[in-house]
Amino acid sequence: MVDENKLKILTEAAKYDVSCSSSGSRRKNEGGLGNAYSGGICHSFTPDGRCISLLKILMSNECLYECEYCPNRRSANTPRAKLTPDEICELTISFYKRNYIEGLFLSSAVCDSPNRTMELLVETVTKLRRDYNFHGYIHLKGIPHADEEIVMKAAKIVDRMSYNIELPSEKSLKLLAPQKTKQSLIEPMKSLKNAIEYERSEKSSRRILPAGQTTQMIIGASPESDGQILKLTQALYRNMNLKRVYYSSYIPVVKSEKLPSVGAGLLREHRLYQADWLIRFYGFDVEEICDESENLSPDYDPKCAWALRNMQLFPVEINKAPLAVLLRVPGIGAKSAYKICEARKYSELSFDDLSRMRVVLKRARHFITCKGKFYGSDNAIQIKRALLLEGINEKAEQLSMFSDRATAISALTGEI
Repeated sequence: MVDENKLKILTEAAKYDVSCSSSGSRRKNEGGLGNAYSGGICHSFTPDGRCISLLKILMSNECLYECEYCPNRRSANTPRAKLTPDEICELTISFYKRNYIEGLFLSSAVCDSPNRTMELLVETVTKLRRDYNFHGYIHLKGIPHADEEIVMKAAKIVDRMSYNIELPSEKSLKLLAPQKTKQSLIEPMKSLKNAIEYERSEKSSRRILPAGQTTQMIIGASPESDGQILKLTQALYRNMNLKRVYYSSYIPVVKSEKLPSVGAGLLREHRLYQADWLIRFYGFDVEEICDESENLSPDYDPKCAWALRNMQLFPVEINKAPLAVLLRVPGIGAKSAYKICEARKYSELSFDDLSRMRVVLKRARHFITCKGKFYGSDNAIQIKRALLLEGINEKAEQLSMFSDRATAISALTGEI
């Protein structure tokens, strides 16, 4: 039986890692407990409002490293705890049988040494699969500086791994996380990416990380601009084939002369997620979204900001514009753009048709025509004012179970 105080310490210590949602795993149950394929992973809200949950815990918060921003750093005056591999396995199975969770997110502070810590994590997930016959979703946090051989053992067992970049530049890493290096984070990502691609090329039954890799960056603890952050994000997607880059707004939970005294705020984090979505699904390059030395606009979402800078490209006719152009219209999400392309094969679309497709017409009307009709403003200042007022009226807030369904779906899918 796991001590309740230990459990509280180690689950609290894990809460700052956000790189663990939406598995996309296809690991199937082969006669044991759990199923990552049908259940997915926690901290992911489905369109109908369900939250899929997992146990998110550290094996230990006794850390050798001295990362300035981390509440578990070596010099921090905080309660310490450590679990054995068997204790974590028993806890996971116990929670699963009670229907509390559908999977596990497992990480650890660097105790003893990077290799020893990684070996204990591998021992834990190996026991879960082999001895406890658990086939549910497992996301494992990689330990910087651990040997590649140990990392690859883990990759063959778990569904997803993440090596968190933490800070957007090597200069900031040296200042705030001196025991970590860019190489200690990037090299494991490269090795895992190459291993995944090799299995694909060999057309073998894929065993290595069926749900891929993710990473996380802390926003606002260091002076990098949004442009620099997004440039790194784009490079990670293109060179490492990451599933997601997560952004964690800096919160001053520890005191340090090297850190800002105030947090970065949720709006900046929100804007970065919107820009990230444009890079992944809307065909934007980071140079179109934001200059390297600049931050994203707090007043307009990144797609609106781009459209306002390129008004010479609008309005576009909804019944003729190619998909790539529709994806750049504010208020038309990726799903809606594909629906438009499919529906107009059979008849010309009207504004009423777009409304039924959940296009945000109060935003899109300034940038489109339907059957030659235009219902927006042709005055750039008025358009800016209308979009600004809309942004004020739709302040970012946590989704409620009773939110308007269209708003909830848009927020969950990232459509803008």
